[in-house]
Amino acid sequence: MKPLLITDCDEVLLHMVRHFGEWLGDTHDIDFALNGSDFDGAMRRRGDGSTLEGQEMWALLDGFFPAEMERQTLVPHAREALGRIAAVADIVVLTNLQDHCRDHRITQLANHGIVHRVECNQGGKGTPVARLVAEHGAPVAVFVDDLATHHESVAKHAPDVFRLHMVAEPSLAPKVPPAPHAHARIDDWRAAETWILERFAQG
Repeated sequence: MKPLLITDCDEVLLHMVRHFGEWLGDTHDIDFALNGSDFDGAMRRRGDGSTLEGQEMWALLDGFFPAEMERQTLVPHAREALGRIAAVADIVVLTNLQDHCRDHRITQLANHGIVHRVECNQGGKGTPVARLVAEHGAPVAVFVDDLATHHESVAKHAPDVFRLHMVAEPSLAPKVPPAPHAHARIDDWRAAETWILERFAQG
């Protein structure tokens, strides 16, 4: 049985918020200023400065996925790191998108040279992570995500999984504190690769 890497996509493998913000400005005349990971208060109409609330924000995210996904760019060193990790481990991309986006995400990642199993999820990632580890029979597993809430969920439902907090967007990383339930915080794939392979070697 191989080790297992379960990794998020947006702000881990692909840049998202910078391109989402550009699209909001270009297409909807909305300024997007994310202060940390919380979308609350991050979107303002340029016309009157009013803040968009929950349902409007999620509708715009639904407008970005999958129609505007081709705007997203690859996080530096992610593809190369995954290529080397794949030599010793299975890799699953666990992405919090609606299920109808799964084929689009598979194609999008493949266009960037990343070809691995993709699973869509809504809500906390702890339960699907536990299910994937059991399914693969992995002797050791590492989970990578940019959101602290998912590390908390995995700590609860799959506590034996090593948890790496990564925020690969340079404009965002300084505003996001290390996730309390993660084992480590690394925002660069070159250092993250080393950390992940060390966890696998420990078993």
